[in-house]
Amino acid sequence: MEIKQVILRDLETDLTQLKSLTSIDPQLILVFGYTGHFASPLLNQALTTYFPNTHRVGCSTAGEITSAAVLSKTTVVTAVHFDSTTLRVATANIAGMDNSFDAGKNLAAQLRSDELRALLVLGQGVNINGSAMIEGIVSELGDSLPITGGLAADDGAFVKTYTLSNNGVSTSEIVGIGFSGEHLVFSNGSYGGWKAFGPTRKVTRSTGNILYELDGEPALNVYKRYLGDYAKDLPSSGLLFPFEMLSDARESLGQIRTILGVDESNGSLVLAGAINPEGFLRLMHAHTNDLVDGAETAADATLEKIQTHTGPALGLLVSCVGRKLVMGGRVDEEVEAVQDILGENTVLCGFYSNGEICPSYQLAACSLHNQTMTITYLTERV
Repeated sequence: MEIKQVILRDLETDLTQLKSLTSIDPQLILVFGYTGHFASPLLNQALTTYFPNTHRVGCSTAGEITSAAVLSKTTVVTAVHFDSTTLRVATANIAGMDNSFDAGKNLAAQLRSDELRALLVLGQGVNINGSAMIEGIVSELGDSLPITGGLAADDGAFVKTYTLSNNGVSTSEIVGIGFSGEHLVFSNGSYGGWKAFGPTRKVTRSTGNILYELDGEPALNVYKRYLGDYAKDLPSSGLLFPFEMLSDARESLGQIRTILGVDESNGSLVLAGAINPEGFLRLMHAHTNDLVDGAETAADATLEKIQTHTGPALGLLVSCVGRKLVMGGRVDEEVEAVQDILGENTVLCGFYSNGEICPSYQLAACSLHNQTMTITYLTERV
């Protein structure tokens, strides 16, 4: 297994750097970058020119992750050559939020095979119900297959995101990479670090990922009271105060939901994934040290699932844009913490997202997360 990486800051001058990645004859090109770069035809044209027979997959971000630093308004291109692993890439269109389950099912049906070992999924990150998409995938592939990935972002604007596939750039597609091969090592870990505060509120009206009422009152009204001065900056300020999901018995479900949008006309909140219509919600907040500790927990959980490995490896990190906002100038610390645990032979790439896809901490079933650090670890045993 070989891995090479370049950072593109200016598409007009830097795209020739892509040629250096061809030296390892990659089967996979992962591209995570600035929305402005994805909107330009130059990026896809160059990727197609340099890698016409290589799978090209990626998405727009709220920040790009490398081993060296967390970057902004760049595009990080990572080339991977596998010795024995085989790949298949599929896409599905999401015509609207209500189409999320069907899109996930469609994507999974294209990739289903007896040899499939793991699946990496990248979705457009605004007009989507991420948890419904995952349910669609699981309905085809079962709940034992490792599934990880994330939802594209646009620097916290929640207006337009992009995904990349062999078909080119899209604002409405989800993309999946199916991995097969006996020597493949595919591990994952996910953890948050957020803490609940304030009273528990009953969900009294919701549909899918739209929250209409809490304790019989318009959800937006309740939320604005808690946010105070932050309310004027919704929906982006909602990243600082996500919801913890609780069961109808007020027990934590180990999942967090971030706000993607608000509807002033009916007082509702649009969340990144579905919520339990019979359950409860509670607000959460975090400090930088708590989030760095959460990233370390995710990295430890990733390595716990595999035997000791010292060869080259890829660490794909998907962390929530809300974590980036909380940590500010200290955001590099959570990436450094992961690098220290995964080791210097692991090349890091990834992005800050509108949602993370991974099994819950110490659980096998895949689900949509918000506000977590999610790690996908890829290598091959000799």
